[in-house]
Amino acid sequence: MRKLNIFMNVTLNGFFADARSDMSWAHQSPDDKEWNDFTAANASGDGALLFGRVTYEMMAGFWPTPAAAQMMPTVAKSMNEMQKYVVSRTLSHATWQNTHVIKGDLATEIRKLKNTPGPDLVTLGSGSIVAQLADASLIDTAQIVVHPIALGGGKTLFSGIEGKLNLKLTKTRTFKNGNIVLWYEPGA
Repeated sequence: MRKLNIFMNVTLNGFFADARSDMSWAHQSPDDKEWNDFTAANASGDGALLFGRVTYEMMAGFWPTPAAAQMMPTVAKSMNEMQKYVVSRTLSHATWQNTHVIKGDLATEIRKLKNTPGPDLVTLGSGSIVAQLADASLIDTAQIVVHPIALGGGKTLFSGIEGKLNLKLTKTRTFKNGNIVLWYEPGA
């Protein structure tokens, strides 16, 4: 069975996006070779990406561009080649290579997808999708990067969950640029 992992960038005050849904602050860390190597290794993983429509459109508007290839060639190559799924009620087709549109009930469709052969699934961003997946107990691991920045407002991580989400910390890693990565699994 495929696992579903989430990878989220958050601020010190818990926002994954600012009030305008901008997440560019997460990519403006001071240069840190160890961080850059970690990011490139994460992107070169053997996963399939799962996005909500808004995050998908943002990613599809950047990663296939010459600017992305010039700025982060390894990450851009991986992002473009990986299998991708976009969850949407309104999108009829996807233009970014290797992307399939998922329609219907999110929990039902993701359970089906997890039961098919293939690489593990990774959700990047897509806060409303993450909250729904958490409520349906479909998240197997969470990798959360805490950035040394605070925003005056925005969207909080796990905003909209209906119940209580208990997580167990399994690993941490600190970088020179101030980023801290926290790994979690569902806990009691």
